[in-house]
This record gives sequence, structure tokens and C-alpha cells, in this order.
Amino acid sequence: MASVSSQSTSKEAEVLDFDNDSDSDSEGSLNGFIRVGVPSGAAGDGRELDTGNDEGAEDDGEEEGESDSDSDAWESESFIEDTLHSLGNTTQFEAHEDACTLEEAQQFHRRLREVGVADFLRETVFSKTITARKLITAFGIRPPSFLDEARDDTFIPLLQAAMTRELTKRRKIPGINTLQDVVRLLKNSNNIIVLTGAGISTSLGIPDFRSKDNGLYARLAGLGLSDPQEVFDIDVFQEDPTIFYSIAKDILPSTDKFSPTHAFIELLQSKKKLLTQYTQNIDNLETRAGIKPEKLIQCHGSFATASCVKCKYKVPGETIFPDLRAGRVAKCDMCLRKATEAAKVGRKRKRGGAQKSGRESTGSTGGGGRKQKYSEDSSADEDETMFQEAGVMKPDITFFGEQLPASFHDRLIDHDREKCDLLICIGTSLKVAPVSEIIGFLPPNVPQIYISKTPVTHVEFDVELLGSCDDVVVELCRLMNWELKHEMIPRNLKINVELAEDMQSRYKISRKE
Repeated sequence: MASVSSQSTSKEAEVLDFDNDSDSDSEGSLNGFIRVGVPSGAAGDGRELDTGNDEGAEDDGEEEGESDSDSDAWESESFIEDTLHSLGNTTQFEAHEDACTLEEAQQFHRRLREVGVADFLRETVFSKTITARKLITAFGIRPPSFLDEARDDTFIPLLQAAMTRELTKRRKIPGINTLQDVVRLLKNSNNIIVLTGAGISTSLGIPDFRSKDNGLYARLAGLGLSDPQEVFDIDVFQEDPTIFYSIAKDILPSTDKFSPTHAFIELLQSKKKLLTQYTQNIDNLETRAGIKPEKLIQCHGSFATASCVKCKYKVPGETIFPDLRAGRVAKCDMCLRKATEAAKVGRKRKRGGAQKSGRESTGSTGGGGRKQKYSEDSSADEDETMFQEAGVMKPDITFFGEQLPASFHDRLIDHDREKCDLLICIGTSLKVAPVSEIIGFLPPNVPQIYISKTPVTHVEFDVELLGSCDDVVVELCRLMNWELKHEMIPRNLKINVELAEDMQSRYKISRKE
């Protein structure tokens, strides 16, 4: 669970979801490893904390030695990234707007793949059959209002980047469509990547982030923030940690139990089929379920440990749980101990100096000097000063704007990418980068299965199994003749499976009454 980024919310470019535009990118998009997402309150149901490099609030001034041209280039690149990583929202163009129709967009997408970027540009913008301003709408981008008076060639870099994104996103494998195909893949695969999100823990009463009614962000709307996701923004935390601490109890793991979906992933491990579980959750329940450390990447950290933002002193997470539950900002014991020791040394020096001064003034080698008195009030003042100056303890969860652990990159790039023979994505809306970009980073021939309550519109999976994650995995285990033991699975549970209307590979999974 959890995170927010220092997104730029002033960007006006919006996007539409013409035909499952993907947020996935190639290897280069993973190189930053900063947790970022799309801010709430933009198009449709919100730009959320889970999709692209929107990170990086702009500084008020330039760095020393930075030229105007460097700054302009940075801003242009940042704008392009902000816009591209917004792809996948559900804003639609109005009928009167100067935009490509759905049919035109699909034709442009097909033609781009047939002839490539250079010839596509020659056939369209350079031959003046369509403007770049209008053509970017075919790739889901609305021209920002502040560029209304701009020349048409201003839009070409954005168009080129959007086309590159289109060419690198994953395409569905045509021959994988049915539940039986999923069973076959599970039987034959021995290096399965499982990518998980908050949906695998909601059956335990742990809230997800984006549900409109009871998701954490919806519940935080009354905090007065421009974006409720700012609760998990590293810049906001450093400026005022009380904001995070005021809601920490709502996301703090309150149970050691794990769900049937956690048990399913451990079952894959026990059958020697699990390559790696990449989890975006911070509840640490994967460890409770028995996933081995060498099989687990906690992409966004967890509450298992906490560190001082000032001296980096690390403690077990349970150490600050009382403060988190009380909404009280936890301070670093190491900082306080060092400050106390330094204060004691300072007092001794002052006392020694005062005594020496007294002896010199009386001409005595005995204890003739007046003893310095330290009042109760002065000690309390010192204690308060030391407390205020001590570092704040932060749970080792990855906030928006922070680097992901190096293990994420190392494992994915150097180990998993070439070994993976199946990806199962469970309980995530795939809105937080760079984790969401694992989808497009894997080789295109690796089958991908999606399990969640609701579909995603910006990624093409081979088979989608929609319903309670727990119910879906129970049905998969039944079809596989695997025994999945868990106290939350009712005896004689019956599952209903039906093909979604007008869909060849999307199934609705539900419990029979």
C-alpha cells in the first residue's frame, strides 16, 4: 500500500483512453526508479499515485550555473514525461473538439506500426495532411490550453514521444484466451512472476487506496490537501511529518493474518513455480505468508523497519507502532541519546570553567568557588530543544519522490526478465511507476494474466479474471487439482465463471449463492 509523489499538478495536458494506451515503457523508463504516480483530481476518476514519471516539483530558481536553455530543455522534457505518463485516464473529447475520432485513431495506430515513425511523420504532418496538434489526439493526448497560440511544430516532440510509446507497448498474445489456457500455463510454467497490489489484502479489512467510496484517498479528502496523495509525498513529509502521522493508524498493519491470495502465491513457491513476487504493498503480509526473502521484492518498502530521516538510525518497525497508532510524531532515540551526551559534556565544561574562575578570583585551591546551579526549568528547556532537533522516524515505505530499492532494478534487469515464462498480475490498478512498467518491460512472448475486481483500460492482458482475488485463486486451484488450505475459504465454496459479454478473454468470477 501507500505512496504519493511530488507531482506537478499544474500541467494542463489531459489524455483519453482511445484503445488501451499503455503506461508501459521499455528499459529506459525503469532507470529512474523513483516512485511516482498521477495526481488525483485530473481527468475522469483521477490521476493517481501509480503511473508515470510525473515526479519532480519545479524549483523556484535555477541551480547555479544552469543556463536558460538548459532550464527550458528540462521543462520541455518534464512536460513530455508528465503528459505521456498520464496516458490511460478516461477523459473523452467533446464532439465539437478538433480531435481524431476513435476510428481515425485506430487507423493511425495501425499505419504507424506498418511504416514506422519516420515514414508515418512524412505521410501525415510533413505532407500537411493533418496537423501535429490534432494528430497527438490520436494517441490520447489533449493539447494543453497554454499552447493554444503555439506553432504546430511545437507539438512534434510530444508526438514523437507518444508514437515511440505506442510502438513499445505490449500487445495481447492472440492464442491465449480461455480459463483452460490459464490452467495450461500454470501447469507448464516454472518461472512465474507475480505482481501484486492492495487488492490481495482487502479481504482482511486493509483498505486499498483508490476505491471511490472506501479507499484511503477518498477518506483523506477532508484533510485540506490539494491532493490526498500528498500524505505520502516525501517533500510534504519532510516539511510537516504530522500530516502523515495523523493518518498512519489507518494504513498500519493491524493483523498478522494473510489472505487466501497470499496463500496461493506461497503455494506457487512450494511447487517451485515462483520466480519472484513483486509487491507494491507495505503491510509485510507476504513475509507472514511464508514468501522467502530471496523470492520477494517489496517495491515500495514496508512497515517492517523504520529509519531516522536525519541520522539514518534504523529500528524494527514495531518500535514506533505506538506513536503511529497515537498520531504522535516519533523521534529518533539515537539522536536524543547523542544530544543528551553532548549536553552533559557541555555542562561539565561549563561547570569546570566556572569553578576555575572562582578559584582564581579567591586565590584558593580548595572548593571556595560558588557551584553553578542548574534549575529544573533550564533542564526542561534543554530537553525540549533536544527533542525538537532530533530526527523524525519514518517507516521504511517508499514515498512518492523516493528511489525504489536497488533490488527492484537488479532483480528485474539482471535476473527475472530473461527467465520469466508467465506473469500473473493480482489486485493492482497499475497506476504507480516504475512498478507498473514491468508489464511492458518483459519480453512480448511472455503470457500475462490479470486478476482483480475491475479491469484496467491502459494495458492489454492475455486473459482477465475479474472478481474477488481470493475467489479467483480458489477456482484456479480447483481446476489445477491443487489443495489450497486457508481458514477464510468456506467449506463447499462454489464459484461461478462466465465470459464477459462481447469479450473473448475476460471472465467474471463470483460466488454461487
